[in-house]
Amino acid sequence: MKDIKTERKRYYIKTFGCQMNEFDSERICYFLESAGFKRAISYSSADILIINTCAVREKAENRLYGHIGNFKAVKLQKPEVLICIGGCAAQSLKEKILNSFPCVDIVFGTQNIEKLPDLISQRLKFKKSICITDEDFDSHEKLYLFKRDQKFKAFLPVMVGCNNFCSYCIVPYVRGRERSVNPQQIIQEVKNLVRGGVAEVTLLGQNVNSYGKDFYPTRNSKNYDFAALLNDVSAIKGLKRIRFMTSHPKDLNKDIVSAIKQNSNVMKHIHLPVQAGSNKVLKLMNRKYTKEIYAEKYFYIKEQIPDCSITTDIIVGFPGEEEKDFNETLDLVKSLRFHRAFTFIYSERSGTSAAKLIDAVSKEEKKLWFRKLVELQNKISYEENLKVVGKKIEVLVEGYSKKGLGQLAGRLENNTIVNFEGFKKSANLIGRFVNVEIKDAEVFYLTGRLKE
Repeated sequence: MKDIKTERKRYYIKTFGCQMNEFDSERICYFLESAGFKRAISYSSADILIINTCAVREKAENRLYGHIGNFKAVKLQKPEVLICIGGCAAQSLKEKILNSFPCVDIVFGTQNIEKLPDLISQRLKFKKSICITDEDFDSHEKLYLFKRDQKFKAFLPVMVGCNNFCSYCIVPYVRGRERSVNPQQIIQEVKNLVRGGVAEVTLLGQNVNSYGKDFYPTRNSKNYDFAALLNDVSAIKGLKRIRFMTSHPKDLNKDIVSAIKQNSNVMKHIHLPVQAGSNKVLKLMNRKYTKEIYAEKYFYIKEQIPDCSITTDIIVGFPGEEEKDFNETLDLVKSLRFHRAFTFIYSERSGTSAAKLIDAVSKEEKKLWFRKLVELQNKISYEENLKVVGKKIEVLVEGYSKKGLGQLAGRLENNTIVNFEGFKKSANLIGRFVNVEIKDAEVFYLTGRLKE
């Protein structure tokens, strides 16, 4: 019999969801590789199959079940393979996963990542499935132990959890309440990343604008807030680009806008989810702002930083939404002209308050609304992208383009993707800043030509 310590040392990981999920996967990789595991290129060649899940929308949940099915097929051929499910869906759907998929060996929550190597050892030793989704919120001591996928850029959570309890969202239930990371710890980690060759850092949080509010519970004390953090991080020598997400409109203030405006290495791009253009729907969503307040903040940003790109999220077909409410959303989109919008048809999440609301609109009607919104936003996005055609713009090269043909892809400061032809030694450009002349525009990306 093989030594249990040397068995099953190749792992494969599939990640669904947001940037925080991607960071969690980098932590999973760190702890597994620190324990001697090696990453496999494909799931067919791995001994440990991991899905790091998202639970925000039904589509992600369905993708999870589909991938478990794919992994189950591998396990039927190789019974010794272990299947591990982690992340937000594991936290919220653990009973359903275990009951519906006996092939799953380990279910672990968002706060139990560092325990995964030990859980694998336990599963191999005792031959019993394991489920651990304990809430362990005491310390951020091991939060910044992670293995980056890219050498030149990094995600870095500055807080975890959420206090907003939007009626459609399950995040507060699977990630807990807001907990800010000590600013000295953040600053030191950014310095370490820069010394390691990182040029771009994205500061993450379910609501980065409320960073620091949990430091000082008394109203009379002055918080070290997100604006202060942006100013301090931007002062780190050698850090060329700073991004952040996601912002909640109710907490976006003038100090944050000022920090973006005054620091050249803070990218002029804000992702500011509006979710709906109807005050009735916003109230049902528990968003804590009106469309008038949102528009006021939007136009203040544009007044202070005219070239700032503002992107958003919009949900269509929320319970209680009527056609007149949807038309208000269309009117708001026409008025504000978001650079891009990530649009979704409402997806019920069990355990949220919205799941109890009456939903009288048919799926067919919601799909019609959705198509109208997408058509409008695509037109606006294309027109906004046309504005940079003919300009020479600095791009951070991120890798090879999905368009193929030897093209490279990178991002402008406003986070728009640009595809362009590289040199014969184009791999040497990945991770570098280059100048690209924008030649043409599409709805979702730009095309350009490398300028030497």
